[in-house]
Amino acid sequence: MSYSFAKASLEHGKSYCTSNKELVAKYGPELLKLSEKMNKNFLFEASVGGGIPIIRPMAQCLTANNIEGIAGILNGTTNFILTKMIEDGMTFEDALKLAQDNGYAEKDPTADIEGFDACRKVCILASLAFGKHVYPNQVDTEGITNITLEDVSYIQSANGVIKLLGQIKYISDDKIAAFVSPAVVFNGSQLASVSGVFNAILVRGDAVGDVCFYGQGAGKLATASAVVADMVDCAVHVNRRKNFGWGPGSESYVVDEKSELEMPFYVRAKSSESKVKAIFNDVKFLTRVGQPSNEIAFITDAMTQVELEKKLDGVDVINKIRVTNY
Repeated sequence: MSYSFAKASLEHGKSYCTSNKELVAKYGPELLKLSEKMNKNFLFEASVGGGIPIIRPMAQCLTANNIEGIAGILNGTTNFILTKMIEDGMTFEDALKLAQDNGYAEKDPTADIEGFDACRKVCILASLAFGKHVYPNQVDTEGITNITLEDVSYIQSANGVIKLLGQIKYISDDKIAAFVSPAVVFNGSQLASVSGVFNAILVRGDAVGDVCFYGQGAGKLATASAVVADMVDCAVHVNRRKNFGWGPGSESYVVDEKSELEMPFYVRAKSSESKVKAIFNDVKFLTRVGQPSNEIAFITDAMTQVELEKKLDGVDVINKIRVTNY
């Protein structure tokens, strides 16, 4: 319905503004090409980050930069749940129920807690940053349903927190990595202090360094703020189209980050220090109150996930989480 309406509007010479992230993630190239043909605008500032200005700054203010990477807390529901687990010691199930009671989560929260909502936003940001479209099925996506209070406690002992991050990394002009997953963020990061339903997007450019966009990622007024800004932009450019958009992608454009990217990992397993030391050259062991004698948690040095899984073959792993460098 939203696709057919957007297409019909552009075909009839009307510019189109939307907050529908799924529409842009799935049909962005087609609708942008149609808007160019009709000399009209297809704008979607509200599709990522709600009221946070991010689409326009990336398209205009950061255009002098080669973008090296993006990391974002892109979903307020999951950030609220993780905040309650970290700050109040609530279980995942209790925090989810509280989010639903407060209207932050839908009755069916699957799109949020499994990372699908963040995935669509990653597609838009990656397409805008690097000029080629990224489709949702190209983004490796993992949600927060496996995160427990035990993981939260171990990572707090390392002065870190767990966040659901959408990450995009430049590899070459023909290759990027794009994925959504829980990540360990250390307390010195600008992303570590983002709590509740707020969103934050950190963009790393070769000239400007790290810039962070923070604010309300959802809500009627926040979303309306971004949509109205697009409407004003359309009115200002009523007789001309803004030079804005990206081209088609390809199946090989987004690489498998599990085999391409090296990073540290948090691992929790039923094992012993001696066994872990025999497998890994360099690890940092973590502790928590009430830690069972047969449970071990540690952070590895940088390696690919494929290498990690080979090393952990035969180990009774309870959970593993990527460690970010943002």
